[in-house]
Amino acid sequence: MNAELIRHATTESIFRNVNERIAESAQRFDADEAEFVCECGDRSCTHRLQTPLDDYERVRARPIRFLLAPGHEDQAIEKVVERGGRFQVVEKFERTVVATVRSLNPRKPKPNPA
Repeated sequence: MNAELIRHATTESIFRNVNERIAESAQRFDADEAEFVCECGDRSCTHRLQTPLDDYERVRARPIRFLLAPGHEDQAIEKVVERGGRFQVVEKFERTVVATVRSLNPRKPKPNPA
């Protein structure tokens, strides 16, 4: 079960990393919104989510929150904390998943070299 949870969390984190690149590109072009990929754990998911960059940044402020298409949540590991028209925000609560997505967070602070 732990291996399955880690695989699920890793898939979500990969989608999150893709969205980080999308957000960076959109910001370079001074866009107000972008088309992000759904960050659910389904590797075959192809849903796209038109989302304002401000909303995306609010989701990214917490490393255990992810941007999903409505209905793509997995109630065993996450809860919906916000519902929008085109997307919803989930927060992870299952311990293995939380630890995995935190460790794979592309925005985690870098250690200071001593």
